Amino acid sequence: MDSTGKEREAVQLMAEAEKRVKGSHSFLRGLFGGNTRVEEACEMYTRAANMFKIAKNWSAAGNAFCQAAKLHMQLQSKHDSATSFVDAGNAYKKADPQEAINCLNAAIDIYTDMGRFTIAAKHHITIAEIYEAELVDIEKAIAHYEQAADYYKGEESNRQVVFVKDSANKCLLKVAAYAAQLEQYQKAIEIYEQVGTNTMDNPLLKYSAKEYFFKAALCHFIVDELNAKLALEKYEEMFPAFTDSRECKLLKKLLEAHEEQNCEAYTEAVKEFDSISRLDQWLTTMLLRIKKSIQGEGDGDLK
Repeated sequence: MDSTGKEREAVQLMAEAEKRVKGSHSFLRGLFGGNTRVEEACEMYTRAANMFKIAKNWSAAGNAFCQAAKLHMQLQSKHDSATSFVDAGNAYKKADPQEAINCLNAAIDIYTDMGRFTIAAKHHITIAEIYEAELVDIEKAIAHYEQAADYYKGEESNRQVVFVKDSANKCLLKVAAYAAQLEQYQKAIEIYEQVGTNTMDNPLLKYSAKEYFFKAALCHFIVDELNAKLALEKYEEMFPAFTDSRECKLLKKLLEAHEEQNCEAYTEAVKEFDSISRLDQWLTTMLLRIKKSIQGEGDGDLK
């Protein structure tokens, strides 16, 4: 059957499901088999949703999954309801980002009510990604990453402690990166220092600690050169391996160039670092902000 035929069949199933739901509300049906008709309607809505997916009618698929989710809740099937809301959200993501968020929030409410905070955190991340990529609302993306991190941290007592810590850190690092871009430097510094401290004693993760302390120091540097110097001393004392890192050596060169107001030395140090470790967009942005504070610098270029 082609996609048009699937869509036609899906529309018929939706109509039949609606009839079953209405029939379940009658007095006699309520006494004898009302729930059975609701269960049948649930199954029909789900089948219709999958047919709409085949036909790539994503809004209709999302709506059908939503109808199934509401009926599952009526039947006291919380887990099935949450699953259907997630399916609805995934369908709506392709057509209506805001409606996708609404469905995922409905699923999150159910999962948190059930005490399923790890899975709720996962869906907060999905919402954050929709705000990042589709709706371009960074403040809301930050809020959902923070909520996800809080839920993961709340689950650290369970047996998957390494997984949830890593997941929480990934969310926090997203928050820190966006906070710095929005010039919320103190917030970014606190997160980078927190994650750096958490990872520096872990044999598997300590290599990343130098990156987090480097980013924290750059945020300090944008605010105040002296703050950056003091922070650098603190990080070297806390994490001696940081001293020999390329990141630490770059910071020292940048601080020296900045103190001397030597724009050429600053640019040369960045170019040398970039030739071995390519600068990403975030680092480029932060390094440019520092460079612009050097007297007479106005071209906004690092190369």
